[in-house]
Amino acid sequence: MIDYEEELKKFEPCQEMADVEGAIHDRELTDILDILQEMLKETKGNRGIR
Repeated sequence: MIDYEEELKKFEPCQEMADVEGAIHDRELTDILDILQEMLKETKGNRGIR
């Protein structure tokens, strides 16, 4: 039978995963919501020109 408590004590996270997490959190990524908000700003700005 597996002793889960003992296995958890032995667990060490993979270093590559820690590096990837850091790279992802350090980058400012544009998501679809950011794109839609920018499009809405442009649309509102163009209404005044007509």
